[in-house]
Amino acid sequence: MKKFVALFITMFFVVSMAVVAQPASAAKYSELEEGGVIMQAFYWDVPGGGIWWDTIRSKIPEWYEAGISAIWIPPASKGMSGGYSMGYDPYDFFDLGEYNQKGTIETRFGSKQELINMINTAHAYGIKVIADIVINHRAGGDLEWNPFVGDYTWTDFSKVASGKYTANYLDFHPNEVKCCDEGTFGGFPDIAHEKSWDQHWLWASDESYAAYLRSIGVDAWRFDYVKGYGAWVVKDWLNWWGGWAVGEYWDTNVDALLNWAYSSGAKVFDFPLYYKMDEAFDNKNIPALVSALQNGQTVVSRDPFKAVTFVANHDTDIIWNKYLAYAFILTYEGQPVIFYRDYEEWLNKDRLNNLIWIHDHLAGGSTSIVYYDSDEMIFVRNGYGSKPGLITYINLGSSKVGRWVYVPKFAGACIHEYTGNLGGWVDKYVYSSGWVYLEAPAYDPANGQYGYSVWSYCGVG
Repeated sequence: MKKFVALFITMFFVVSMAVVAQPASAAKYSELEEGGVIMQAFYWDVPGGGIWWDTIRSKIPEWYEAGISAIWIPPASKGMSGGYSMGYDPYDFFDLGEYNQKGTIETRFGSKQELINMINTAHAYGIKVIADIVINHRAGGDLEWNPFVGDYTWTDFSKVASGKYTANYLDFHPNEVKCCDEGTFGGFPDIAHEKSWDQHWLWASDESYAAYLRSIGVDAWRFDYVKGYGAWVVKDWLNWWGGWAVGEYWDTNVDALLNWAYSSGAKVFDFPLYYKMDEAFDNKNIPALVSALQNGQTVVSRDPFKAVTFVANHDTDIIWNKYLAYAFILTYEGQPVIFYRDYEEWLNKDRLNNLIWIHDHLAGGSTSIVYYDSDEMIFVRNGYGSKPGLITYINLGSSKVGRWVYVPKFAGACIHEYTGNLGGWVDKYVYSSGWVYLEAPAYDPANGQYGYSVWSYCGVG
């Protein structure tokens, strides 16, 4: 069955490559650092059988055409669960699907060569690859006597098939150095990052795990569960290897998130914004979102250059009114991530492509919120560089709405509605005083109605 599926994917990929000519480009390589849109290229329990790297590879041409600048891939190393593992239970960091251990040669996602082929294809399209880095813990070791706990623990990693980064109880907490670090996860052995042996094999040498990922083409890093170890680990990793990076610090304490971001040198997922969007768009409480933005209770409102924004991911998916949430993050400040299943399965792909285009061509500069109530929100992006700025009008109501708003940035200009949600080609002229009457459609995606409009200067693109 796997061979049949792999053959189908290969045929589809060849056809896709024929339809979408490979660009000569490294054009998108700069866009990740400049806030380009990221695709989370997996979800929890993606199909097994070793087809996922090929699946991602087959979609890259279309994602390139949509304007995606980078793909975030799942943890690539062999996990304790072998072919069933999603990679968050790392056993042998240096087995990317090439050694027969834990009941399989390939990982759940495929072979090392299929991984490399996928990365090479992404690079051919100027798309960067973000590796998911799981270094808080290890899993799947053998039992050994551990004098620091007075019992047997699953901390013997002397039998890893790669022969690299063997470990024992001294490489985990508690040990002779200290009892613990910032946190543990799932009862798995907690890696002692302060030990030089562990640093050497994880990042601090040319034979490290980081070096190995670099050697196959990984460009950037997403660090899992960074609450579990010191920010200095990520900082030192980036001092060694550089590259764009983001950490998963799952918390709503903005001060804690930003302290971690500044200490590590990485960006951070904006969990406070995520929960405020749920409150706003699912519970018709836009004032709560606006209050959070105006009072510095989100990462994006405190430091948008540190904020990676999202609507759903492989761990959490609580927002139901996703179109409005995507309209928000793809036109507001911060660096947005699109969830694979939203794009490929659950939402209208054309609508998301339109918002990606708007993000890439219009959404620049600082933000001013010019109107809000329980159902409506209107904000202006003031433009920066090649991106002229925009006006986003979000409507949670079941009826079309319109308002006079003061937008002096666009005074005297022709502005165009760039989503088509108002039923076709719509232009407006802003009075020289800065006032204009704007409209937003009703929100009812079941009937093809999307409760947002986006405006910018006529003739862009």
